[in-house]
Amino acid sequence: MAQITIDKLGKVYTGGTHAVEDINIDIADGEFIVLVGPSGCGKSTLLRMVAGLESITEGTVSIGGRVVNDVEPAERDIAMVFQNYALYPHMTVRQNLAYGLKNRGTSKPEIERRVAEAAEILQIGAFLDRKPRALSGGQRQRVAMGRAIVREPAAFLFDEPLSNLDAKLRITMRLEIKELQKRLGTTSIYVTHDQLEAMTLADRLVVLNKGRVEQIGSPLEVYRKPASAFVAGFIGSPAMNLIQARAVPHLPGTGHAGLIGIRPEDLHPATDGQIEMKVDAVEELGATRLVHGNIGGENVTVTLPADADLPESLRLAVAPGALHLFHAETGARIA
Repeated sequence: MAQITIDKLGKVYTGGTHAVEDINIDIADGEFIVLVGPSGCGKSTLLRMVAGLESITEGTVSIGGRVVNDVEPAERDIAMVFQNYALYPHMTVRQNLAYGLKNRGTSKPEIERRVAEAAEILQIGAFLDRKPRALSGGQRQRVAMGRAIVREPAAFLFDEPLSNLDAKLRITMRLEIKELQKRLGTTSIYVTHDQLEAMTLADRLVVLNKGRVEQIGSPLEVYRKPASAFVAGFIGSPAMNLIQARAVPHLPGTGHAGLIGIRPEDLHPATDGQIEMKVDAVEELGATRLVHGNIGGENVTVTLPADADLPESLRLAVAPGALHLFHAETGARIA
């Protein structure tokens, strides 16, 4: 296990394109950090720079107090888990797990011990002698994680490992990865574009946008107090409503804001509500329903109980303290 320090890290491609710029993250020993953001925000590039698979243009990466900018990937004491599993199809599960250790000259008894331990942790002992083609997607992902575990590395790096799985299996594997990381206590960096996955896994989130860090904080900190309009709109499902202040000029305390943020669950029907919304569409989700409508020319979503009345227009009130105010041009949080 080890602390990872990312200091003023930057990556500039030929032609001057900045993939990541001025990234600063201190990751504590045993911490689970999730890099989250839309496609093209630089999260996978950042992970690959930590792994040594992408060269560093500016700044430093330190693992366990050692600067590793010029250290080969195999010598960084890290293990990666990829979205495509990266298993050798001609090898059995046992051989896949043992392969890296064998190449490092690890003794046969030690290899057997580590393989058996990983198989027990991941519950894959029953198919150690099968080849990857005989396994389901979830079983293959467990084998990929097992290959990382047997290395006993200072850090795990996960590059969207669940993106090839169906929705139900993703939930199961998400819980298993979280439990595994807690059990092993290994420092972990996890990349995903799925904000729900990020919220459920992370000790801390690092929200990236266009190669820069927008916010770092616990999932609840980022959800409850987004640092920018971008974070407000990205973290949360359904997303926070972002409304031009002029659309609701009568709301108190919003005079200096360009954008007002209100989460769908913080808008409530009320006979004396100050906001009137015309109902355009409804999505039934079982226990709740998403009501889509229009306020002052702005599209808005409201989360309501499944049995709530739905007239053609709703009068809405905002839950106390639930307004988020953002600067019109920069998107930075005002209050």
